[in-house]
Parts: sequence; structure tokens; C-alpha cells
Amino acid sequence: MSKRSILITGCSSGIGLHAALALKKQGWRVFAAARQAKDVEKLAENGLESIQLDLNDSESIHRAVQQVLSATGGTLDALFNNAGLLVAGAIDDISRDLTRKQFETNVFGPMELIRVILPVMRQQGHGRIIQNSSILGVLTLPYYGAYNASKFALEGFSRTLYQECRGTNIHISIMNPGPISSDLRKNAYTIYKDSVAKKSDSYHQDIYRKLENDYFHKQRGQFLLNGPEAVVKKLNHALTSKHPKLHYFIGWPAQLLAFMQKILPERLFNWLLSKI
Repeated sequence: MSKRSILITGCSSGIGLHAALALKKQGWRVFAAARQAKDVEKLAENGLESIQLDLNDSESIHRAVQQVLSATGGTLDALFNNAGLLVAGAIDDISRDLTRKQFETNVFGPMELIRVILPVMRQQGHGRIIQNSSILGVLTLPYYGAYNASKFALEGFSRTLYQECRGTNIHISIMNPGPISSDLRKNAYTIYKDSVAKKSDSYHQDIYRKLENDYFHKQRGQFLLNGPEAVVKKLNHALTSKHPKLHYFIGWPAQLLAFMQKILPERLFNWLLSKI
């Protein structure tokens, strides 16, 4: 019997890399995708079947999928849409280009990748599609407006896809992690320093200084962080369960906030979020 196959995006570090190595160890045939050639080489050095895939580039998406299908004989059992980025800053400081950058990676790329892969899964009669969203796909925090919006969009089209795949053997699941130890903060800080931080006349300068100390500072908030293995544990359930969940809230901060959103009045819940 041939190995179950999975394509994972965003494998250069963090959740994607951990998931790729863990699933390979479990016997999956893992196609680990990364955007930069140097990361693709590192993945190959780790014994993974590595692929260059840039979610901002349609040609790259189609080329990567064709590479996978050529290797498997035209099948793919699962897709883990993990790649993403975070643009931090106030709504009035986030440019159209920054917003487009946020949506290209977090929304438009995953949507196109699914559109290419879904016919394959329909033809073979089964498949699993798992989206790596965020707790910020179901609730919002200030100064993450572009990221909030992108994850809400990911949530919306994933739920719709779930509805459209009902009655088939194609299962859709959404990962909603809280803070995870990964390179997301480091990469977000690079984007922030190259864009929003340069707006010397911003109304939000005092908040940005606090943001730099409380979010981007690596030593703060460590007790809130889960390791990437927390996501992989839920990913395993989504990949193997006969009845996978639509949502997986990962880590106690995400689970607590999701619960409180359900039971608290909206005004009180938003006041609480403002204090975070």
C-alpha cells in the first residue's frame, strides 16, 4: 500500500517544519514547501521531499502542485495550508500595499492552492484540507487589523468550503491556535520596522512603543506560548479521525478566549480584549 501523501506550505520553520518532520516520522509521504530556494535546500537536507512554492505567485502554485502529482501518480491525500504572515499596525497606518501583501499570503494564495487541488481530491474520492488560521480568525485584537481581516476571510471561505464538501469524503478543518513559538513575531517585526514604524507622525506612536516592548520583545509573554507540537497534535486528529472537527482551538489562551466570547456580552468581551 502506498504511503498517505500530504503537501504542507510554510515549512521553513516553526509549525510547518515541525509538522513535516513529525508526519514523515509517522509514515506519511510529506511534500514540504517553502518560498525561498535556500529553505527548500535545508528541507531536503532534513530528508524531506521539498518543493519551492510561493503563495503570492500563481505560476509557482501550479508548478508545485504539478510536481507533487507527478511524484504521486496524480493523487494527494491531504493539504495543510500553514504558510502565513502578520502585518502589525493600526488601521489608519496600514497602506493598501501592506494590506494586499497580507491577503496575498494569508487568503488569496491558500484559496488558489485549494482550487487547484480540490478537483484531484474529488476525482480520487477523498481528501483532507486543513487551514492554519488563528484565534484572531474568530475574535479581534487592536493593532492587528490587517491580520484579523485576513484570518476572518480565511475562516469565511473555509466554512463555505466545509459546507460545499458536505456529503463527500473530503473533510475541512480549521486550526485556531493562540500564541505559538515560531518565527511569526520575528518576521512581523521586520515588516513593521520597514513600514509602520517609519510613520513618525502616527497618532499611535505611544501604543507602538508598547507593542515593541510587549509583543515583539522575545522575553515577554513566554508563559503564553505553546510549542509547534501543540498544533501537530490537533493536526493529527484532523488528518486521521473519521469525524474530524471543523475547529481546533489550540492552547489555553485560545480555548479560554473562545469560551469567553460565547458566554460574555459583546460589550464586556470587547472591553476585556482592549485590556489584553
